[in-house]
Amino acid sequence: MKSATVNEVVQRSTSATKKKGWWKYVLQHRAFYIMLIPGLLYFLVFKYVPLLASFIAFQDYNIFKGFTGSEWVGFKWFHQLFTYDKFGRLLRNTLLISLYQIVFAFPLPILLAIMLNEVRSMAFKRITQTVLYLPHFLSWTIVFGLTYMLLSPTQGLINHVISSFGGETVAYLQKPEYFRSIIIFSGIWKEMGWNAIIFIAALAGINPSLYEAARMDGANRWKQFLHISIPGLLPAIMILLMLKMGHIMDSGFEQIYQFLNPATFETGDVLDTYTYRAGILQGQYSITTAIGLFKSVIGFILLVIANRVSKWTTGEGLY
Repeated sequence: MKSATVNEVVQRSTSATKKKGWWKYVLQHRAFYIMLIPGLLYFLVFKYVPLLASFIAFQDYNIFKGFTGSEWVGFKWFHQLFTYDKFGRLLRNTLLISLYQIVFAFPLPILLAIMLNEVRSMAFKRITQTVLYLPHFLSWTIVFGLTYMLLSPTQGLINHVISSFGGETVAYLQKPEYFRSIIIFSGIWKEMGWNAIIFIAALAGINPSLYEAARMDGANRWKQFLHISIPGLLPAIMILLMLKMGHIMDSGFEQIYQFLNPATFETGDVLDTYTYRAGILQGQYSITTAIGLFKSVIGFILLVIANRVSKWTTGEGLY
């Protein structure tokens, strides 16, 4: 009994010492913890607090009756969503646009970062990076205006070139078959330079002595790229790819909403744009919450699967 009591006293003393040490560490580095507060508040207010309202998806929610007064209807809204005659089109468009973004838009920042890393003139490199970063800071409204100036059937630059060679003008922005391509290419133009930043940082973190040792062993640029650059980029590539898989149900509302018109609904209407029409314009908060919950569940499942595959293939994962 005495030994047990002594052990308890020792454990409590050790725990108290650790707590004091932790508080002392926090006070010593309080500036860093203060800097964390805005980020923590952002995630708390905009990410975690809204989760508490997820049960609206199981209610016939009325803003005047509130959470407590609204009637519980179970899976009614999920059934209505899955039996909606255009649900297949919404899901197909969402998945296709997201997959096209992964296949075509995701690799280009990696290639851009690798090419910039090979540039030896620092002045040219900085100017090029600045020019490529600038489109990120333009709103999608401005990007749509620029795209309209290029593709307009009456005033567009591309159609002027086509007509000058005797061809017929094409209303690209009103053609459903061109919608996804326009979305992907405009997204690449706007975000490719900005998305390359993290890969440039990953390349900068590779030890230069690895390249020097490879050159001494007779490795050319291509072999250095295969055996040093790619393995150095792989952790960042896998983590960003997994995050992209987790957001596969999010196609980019702002961009699609700017480019979407009634003529392109067949290939451009996605879950996010339908949620806007049903939730914001028609006030159907319950079914839009059900859509958001459905997207979150699918994204979480895909993220877990992608993480397992990443750990199995590369040994890298989110957790």
